[in-house]
Amino acid sequence: MRSIYNRLKTQMADAQGAAAPVKTLRGAAADQMLASFETLGLGGFWSTDGEGRISYLSPGLVRPLVHDDDARGEDFLGLFASPRPGIDGQRTMPFVFARKGKFERVIARSIAGNTETFWQISGEPIATGDSGFNGFRGHILDVTSDRQNAEEASQMATTDALTGLSNRRAMSVLLERTVSAFAPQRRACAVLLIDLDRFKQVNDTLGHAVGDALLKQVAQRLIRVVGDRERIFRLGGDEFQVIVPDVDDRGRLGDLAGSIISSLSEPYTIETNRCTIGTSVGIAVSPYDGETADDIVRNADLALYAAKHSGRGRYRFYSRELLETAEQRRHLEETMHDALANGEFQLLYQPLVKAETGVVVGTEALIRWNHPESGLISPAVFIPIAEDSQMICRIGEWVLRQACEDAIKWPAGTRVAVNVSPIQFADPSFPKLVSMVLNATGLDPDRLELEITESVFLQESAATDAMFKTLKGLGVRLVLDDFGTGYSSLAYLKTAPFDKIKIDQSFVRGATSNADRNRAIIAAIVTLAEALDMETIAEGVESFDQLTMVRELKIGHVQGYLYSRPVPVEDLFKDVDAADWKIEASGPARQRHERRAMYRTIGVIHEDHYYPVMLRNLSASGALIEGLIDVPLGTRLMIDLGDGQFELATVVRTRESHQGLGFDRELVSDGNGGLCTRHRFLAHHLAAAGVPRNADEFQTKQASMLANGIISLPRFSVVARNSDGQRKRS
Repeated sequence: MRSIYNRLKTQMADAQGAAAPVKTLRGAAADQMLASFETLGLGGFWSTDGEGRISYLSPGLVRPLVHDDDARGEDFLGLFASPRPGIDGQRTMPFVFARKGKFERVIARSIAGNTETFWQISGEPIATGDSGFNGFRGHILDVTSDRQNAEEASQMATTDALTGLSNRRAMSVLLERTVSAFAPQRRACAVLLIDLDRFKQVNDTLGHAVGDALLKQVAQRLIRVVGDRERIFRLGGDEFQVIVPDVDDRGRLGDLAGSIISSLSEPYTIETNRCTIGTSVGIAVSPYDGETADDIVRNADLALYAAKHSGRGRYRFYSRELLETAEQRRHLEETMHDALANGEFQLLYQPLVKAETGVVVGTEALIRWNHPESGLISPAVFIPIAEDSQMICRIGEWVLRQACEDAIKWPAGTRVAVNVSPIQFADPSFPKLVSMVLNATGLDPDRLELEITESVFLQESAATDAMFKTLKGLGVRLVLDDFGTGYSSLAYLKTAPFDKIKIDQSFVRGATSNADRNRAIIAAIVTLAEALDMETIAEGVESFDQLTMVRELKIGHVQGYLYSRPVPVEDLFKDVDAADWKIEASGPARQRHERRAMYRTIGVIHEDHYYPVMLRNLSASGALIEGLIDVPLGTRLMIDLGDGQFELATVVRTRESHQGLGFDRELVSDGNGGLCTRHRFLAHHLAAAGVPRNADEFQTKQASMLANGIISLPRFSVVARNSDGQRKRS
């Protein structure tokens, strides 16, 4: 092969030097060998003059490339499509022609109609005597088939065969390129890590074929929600990932995560099977949560872990506190086993009243854990731990016994509601436990309400129906709790023997706004309940405008802070006439953003001064701080909430050392009942703005500026406390 090529070069050089016709006379043997090579489709030969015009082209390539019978005089580069910026790279035919040097295996494309052909071209410059550059000559080969095979192999290597989405390998490549490309301008790139809740149960109960079909439907729903399948990846098993470039707005990211959770939690129909799953989402954003692709994926995974262990069916943003939370979780799990024996759990009771009259008809038992080291721990924190550690059945049994023992002492007719974990509900011995507790305490079964969440319907089966039938046979009342929060379906309401539907507080909040659709949803739920002869209860009612809405929609019962917070059993009937237990509503006239009580140090920046203050409560629209005095109304402050979170605020109320603040922009949900700013600032942003990274650094800078006369003394006084707790000015 090489000798043929060399022989041809010599003959073509002679032809160029003698200005012979394009077709040069050759020896018979060479003619036969070259003709055979060209005829067999093993490739072809080409040459040009110094201007790039064709002087020779193998006959078999004339029509595919020139689309004519004569190639002589055609512009060789004009036979090929223009290079694609960013796709074909820099080593293109125009590039190597301009260099006038030797080149090998350059890929070019030709297009004829809808057909695209790829060519591999090699060549070298022709130089004769002292005349300098006289054109190129070389070899050309159709590599379309090889190219297609390579692309198919590459696609198979980067595509998930089951769902058709890109796979983990493709995700790693794209994320690495994106983060690297965005780093110089500090552009944001968000990663949403998605894990399906209870998918294993589908595989175990319905088989892998159904599980595979379910994953395909999940992929299609993700495409509909995200809108761009190129940014969605299946990592393997029941894990998916979404890459969102140039978005650091945690409000937008939270909305996207919420839409994903809502969509994937809708019921699926596969052949004759109906199944419902949920999903949890972890979110991390570069460069705030990591500088490399590996850092972002790892931190998104930590956020996902936190989401799954804070109740599932929710999303979480990564924060540095998650590392501390993971350690706290491990500690709680270790100490939970002794909590029951040590009497660390206690029950509080929140009254349930008739919406029209305010007369109390029952209470809900709410568990709290008074940890000897950590203090009062919310059930939102320890219940998921108890479910994972299989402690939930023991804790649930204690709650059931204690609630029934307390309720038997109450006025006749007053009911008590007890929450039942899906794990308890799935235990075949649960009805026997309920029967034993009722017999032991003597409580009338009609006074016991078991609140069951919709997640018990995730795997509808004969066992589920049998459990409902057995429990109703005991005479207890069944309540569908948190209706509409993630696994909603009207189908099971036709058969499940519920006595009451509890409308989740997430629907009640915002229902008084004309722009919110919650009111219409609640109205539909009430109509449905009336048709099925079920009572209704609205939970989380905290303002009079909410109560008015509840009454207008004909909801039967109300539970919420407007009537009472959860209280210990000894305070439940204090100063109450047992014959007519009626509570007067007391609270704000209109719904306002929920305020979360807290006690932690944050920073306040005013002009050139930084003040450490105590954050007493926080809502989406404002906060209450303690630590400054003599602050005029209308003062503009920058609030440092930590972790790069800053928000402008105005003092709207001031009393002694307390200031009420109104934020310029509302905070957004962090996916776990907390709040966060929409955007964050990196350390170099703060440094560029002259803002130190922490209070100590700020105070050091401030002292230097005071000493050099750059700034004056602060205009506000700071409240400090003596060792005995008394306040003093500083």
